[in-house]
Amino acid sequence: MRTRTAAVALVAATALVLAGCSGGGSGEQSGDRTVTFMGWGSPQEVDVFKDMIAQYEKKYPGVKVDYISVPAADFQTKLQTMIAAKKTPDVFYMVGENLQPLVKNGVIADLSDYVADNEIFDADNVWKNAIDLWKFDGTTPGQGAIYALPKDIGPFALAYNKDLFAAAGIPDPDPEVPWTWDEFVANAKKLTSGEGADKTYGTAPYSLESAVWSNDADWLNADHTKVSVTDPKFVEALQWVADLSLKEGVAPSSEEESSLGSFQRFIDGKIGMMGIGPWSQGQFWDEVTFDWDLMPWPVPTPTSSEATWYGGVGFAVSKASKNPTDAENLAAFLAFNEDAQRTNMEKGQAVPNLIDMTNDEYLTMDKPPANKQQFIRIIEEVGHRPTQTFTYNGDWWNVFSSNVASVYRGEVTAAEYTKSVEAEMQTALDDAIATAK
Repeated sequence: MRTRTAAVALVAATALVLAGCSGGGSGEQSGDRTVTFMGWGSPQEVDVFKDMIAQYEKKYPGVKVDYISVPAADFQTKLQTMIAAKKTPDVFYMVGENLQPLVKNGVIADLSDYVADNEIFDADNVWKNAIDLWKFDGTTPGQGAIYALPKDIGPFALAYNKDLFAAAGIPDPDPEVPWTWDEFVANAKKLTSGEGADKTYGTAPYSLESAVWSNDADWLNADHTKVSVTDPKFVEALQWVADLSLKEGVAPSSEEESSLGSFQRFIDGKIGMMGIGPWSQGQFWDEVTFDWDLMPWPVPTPTSSEATWYGGVGFAVSKASKNPTDAENLAAFLAFNEDAQRTNMEKGQAVPNLIDMTNDEYLTMDKPPANKQQFIRIIEEVGHRPTQTFTYNGDWWNVFSSNVASVYRGEVTAAEYTKSVEAEMQTALDDAIATAK
């Protein structure tokens, strides 16, 4: 997640970009051509992309890809520097919060015509929400022109340790009927046992997005112009999440989480339930020694609607690329080429972007989770795009996030915290709205 400083710096850097300035090779009529691609990722993901780039270079022998892998924490700073120096990569990772500034400042190309007519993929075979993440009509995100192709769409699902469930006498959850919050807490208590290093917790820290949205609340109002974190339903959801540790004792404390994160605790068999994305599958296949699966996210009441988030990274193409066709083809190949998608799927990095491959190959794989359909339900039905992707920048979100940990530590209540940050959040949101005009 970007800091406020990084967000402001990115906007400032993009304002320096002039048409025709890019680091993207020597022109499409010059024979062998080079396109630059910059991203981040784990060693496993970097290896996946090296494989996919090799496949691309084999398919397009006149093009060489200069792959720049940057640590995730350094990526925005590196991109800002390259934009300001007029050496924008031909293709680069883009997060949703950067879409509007990069469009407004003319940094990234409109890919709508390419999506409608290309040799690599059929847009009707791609998840609609994956494409919509990268649409912007100048006013409303999710509508209008397409400014990136999806690297992936990441549905955030709830995983559970089937062995711990069985030992605690908890039946496997119904894959289509969520538990209520009360049922979740009751079962998490059954899963929680031990002391010290041998402590097993019923749940990892819970998704605040799932709790807030399923409780019919949000950070902003419907047209994303007013902060709404003091809504009693929002406050209730935030306090409920904090109380899983503070009151119920079924989740690690903030201090325990700092000493050993829940991701490793889950792998070690010391967490009963934890939110994960498809990108965790490969590591789970390699390291997890127990049976695990996916379950629906719990809801406040039996009549509430399940909710969670899906996100993703896009492949943006520099508007000033000297080799735009090669850059567009590379972005599309990395996003949609069948062999490349299959490589990504088989290494447990993502749900395929291609619907037919998901149905014919991913859902029939003999590797966990058995309930892979839960990822698809989130993509198509119960998932929400993050609220901060609807605004020009995420500065208001960073205000909220800056010390929400004080609620989780029990230093302040959810009501006290949301009241204390509401005005500053609104000021940041107002600034974002003004900047977007």
